[in-house]
Order: sequence, then C-alpha cells, then structure tokens
Amino acid sequence: MLETQRPCLPLPHKVDWGCMDLLPERPSAPASAPQTATDPARAASLFEQSVGIMARLRAPDGCPWDREQSFDSIRKYTLEEAYEVFDAIERRDFPHLAEELGDLLLQVLFYAEMAANDGHFTIADVLDHLNRKLVRRHPHVFGEEASRAAGNRAEVDANVEGSSGAVLRNWEEIKAAEKRSGTAAVTSTPASRLEGVQRAMPALAEAAKLGAKAQKAGFDWSNWRQLLPKIAEETAELEAEAASDDPARKPAVEAELGDLLFTVVNLSRHLGVDAEMALRGCNLRFRERFRQMELAAKQPLEELAAADLEELWEQAKRTLAQSGAR
Repeated sequence: MLETQRPCLPLPHKVDWGCMDLLPERPSAPASAPQTATDPARAASLFEQSVGIMARLRAPDGCPWDREQSFDSIRKYTLEEAYEVFDAIERRDFPHLAEELGDLLLQVLFYAEMAANDGHFTIADVLDHLNRKLVRRHPHVFGEEASRAAGNRAEVDANVEGSSGAVLRNWEEIKAAEKRSGTAAVTSTPASRLEGVQRAMPALAEAAKLGAKAQKAGFDWSNWRQLLPKIAEETAELEAEAASDDPARKPAVEAELGDLLFTVVNLSRHLGVDAEMALRGCNLRFRERFRQMELAAKQPLEELAAADLEELWEQAKRTLAQSGAR
C-alpha cells in the first residue's frame, strides 16, 4: 500500500518525531570515551538525498543495470551485506562498519524503490511500520497511550523499573498480541508455536530456535549426553545413503546430512554454545592454520603428498598454539 493511501498515525502529543527531548537522556560517558552525537536534521537531509538518488537510478533515464534488477536478482546481495556488517563488528573496524551499514541501507532503499515502481509500497511505508513498532513495543519509554495509539493490544506493565528482563517480557507479549491480531482474520486454526521462528534467518540460528521452542513443549533431550548417540545414529544413516554413489539418492543424502546438522546444532544449544559463532570461530582457525601451511611449505601445496600436507597441518597447529592463537 502506498503511503498516500495510509495517513500517518495521529500519535498523542507525547510522541513528536521532531522533538528529540522526548527520548531518554544518555548517561554521561567517562571523559576517556568520546561520543559522536547524532544530528537528526543532517541525518534526515542525507536520508532524503539517498532516497532521491535511488529514485534517480531507477528512473527511465537512470542506470541500465539498476533498472534491470528485481527482488530475486538482488536478494543474494542483501545476505552478503548483512554478513559484511557482522564481520566489521567482529573486527571492531568502525570506519569500515559505517560503510557496510550504508551498503546494507542501500538494499532497503533498493527494495523500497522497486516496490514503489510496482505500486506496492514506498520507503515512507517502511519507516512508518518501523516507527509504529518501536513506539508500541516501548510503552515504558513513550507511554502507554502512545503505545496503544501505535497498535499495542497487549496488557503489559509499563513500569519496568530499569529491568531489561521486564522490557523483554513486555516486548514478547506485545509481539505475540500483534501476531494474534494479524492471524485472527486469516484463519481460525490455532497457530503452531513454531510459527514464531522466522524462516528468514541463517539455518543454524533457525535450527537452534526451533529446538528451543520445542523444548518448551517438553519435546527435547534431557541433557547434552543424550545427543551423542543420536549424532552417531544420524552419521550411520548418512553413511548408508552416501555409500550408494547413486546420483538419484542425492535428495536422501541431503536430508540425512540435514538431520545430522540439526542434531549437532541442538547439541550446541544444550551446551550453551551458539552454533553460528562456534562455526565462525572454526572457520577463522582454519584460515589461520591453512595460511601457516602455505607459509611453511617449500613448494605449492597442490604438489605435496597427503602425508606431507597432514604434517604441515599439525605443524601449523603447534606454531599457532605457541604464538597464543587457538
């Protein structure tokens, strides 16, 4: 729906988007921690410029490449940009992070402009949805009246008394009320408790959340040790399917590999380890060890025998361990 078809929400006077003094004051930072204050007027001006640039690129006389793109053609870049943001955060590369966040914002502008071209919605609708959500899910900041005007239908205690746990409980209750009101008109069938787990996330994170949701219904392993024989069982089933070497069995092999990965992710959940972070750490160690192999080898790795490569690998592990790397 275009923003011309949906008037802005007439929020109570307590919420005035032009008045930053409504937001809670930031606590004073130590003298050794300089802060960069946000200039709302400058940010608004630059955002307006970005929207205009995107519209110009998609205009009839704009950029041929940008005009040819579709939701399907650029969606892969969205995931890449999100991971580049993640990487910059991990490395605490803040100058690079500012650039990567800009690239991620470009994806939002691109989708919104394409949607506007097709008559679905505009960037104004995106911002309107965001603003309403932030207000209705923060009654302790903007007030219960503003929260309800923004669409909150949950009965929550806005007096959180500085407790982040209370904030999260209110957030989840308000979010659940939103989902109930959104699905009530569509179907009378009770929603699955797994519907709250979005498909739009990395598979490792989705698997962990699915397992956590199922746990609340009592469908889970009692402890991490019970998962070890399950992993052995899934490994044996994968081996049986993969041993056939029949290309027609590839879907079955993929399914068994998925079962194994799902079980391993649930093991990580029981151990209190984030599977995504564990794998990222493993990937980093592999990079470092492989690089050490390349540096230590007297000839290209592809010219070495398997035994020589294994020796270089073990040597790389020892070298990095001595240097303090994991």
